[in-house]
Amino acid sequence: MMRILVQIFLAAGLLTGVANARVGRFHRFPVTRCGPDAAVVGTVCLDRYEASVWRVPEPTTTNAILVRRIQRGTATRADLLAGGATQLGTAGDDYAPCADNAQNCFNDVFAVSLPSEIPSAFITWFQAQEACANAGKRLPTSAEWQVGVNGTLDPVSDDGTTDCNSTKGEASLTGSRGKCVSARGAFDMVGNLAEWVADWVPLSTACPNWNGFSNDFMCLAGASTIGNGPGALLRGGFFFGGRLAGPLNVFGTFEPSRSDDFVGFRCAR
Repeated sequence: MMRILVQIFLAAGLLTGVANARVGRFHRFPVTRCGPDAAVVGTVCLDRYEASVWRVPEPTTTNAILVRRIQRGTATRADLLAGGATQLGTAGDDYAPCADNAQNCFNDVFAVSLPSEIPSAFITWFQAQEACANAGKRLPTSAEWQVGVNGTLDPVSDDGTTDCNSTKGEASLTGSRGKCVSARGAFDMVGNLAEWVADWVPLSTACPNWNGFSNDFMCLAGASTIGNGPGALLRGGFFFGGRLAGPLNVFGTFEPSRSDDFVGFRCAR
């Protein structure tokens, strides 16, 4: 009798394990908690703010605790300054020795999601991906970004203080535009800096717009036969896009090796 009961319990445990494995394999449930620097966006945590990029000296020794705080999403500006970290990408391309192709970027540059910062620009897709990876994150996919931006208003105007920054001509401090926030709590996803996402496409050559569906700029037409590489998607528009910026704004006309003063990013995990 005891042997039969043991066999029943073992069989039940095996079936439960199989069921759990199937759930784990085929279903991803929404996350319920993210760090203070991120918003819950379906099954991922998306940074609330466009990234500021920091060079952290001695990241594996003296500043190992600071790096762990960055990776947990709890590092503050005061923490970074106390560790001797330097913010990059606010006045020009000063990421070297972290190169445009991401060589020498490992454990050198770290993406941080902080309010009231000048978001870092002048960054290539490769550098942005590495800065996210050093912070224990990654670039969001275009689909994840689209969920995160939902609820952000299309810019019909820019009052210079609370609306999305679509006409200022330079980046605003992260989170300073109080009305430029999505339904899930992410700031500045429309205007301010255009944001790299993970996806690549054939380098686009034309911008046919969305016609009656939306007035947001849409550059995903044609395929270049002379470009030097693919196009990496940029989302949301930028600080001089006017009404062409918006939640459906997408560019496929920028090679991932390109950097500019209106190009930034945010991370996800």
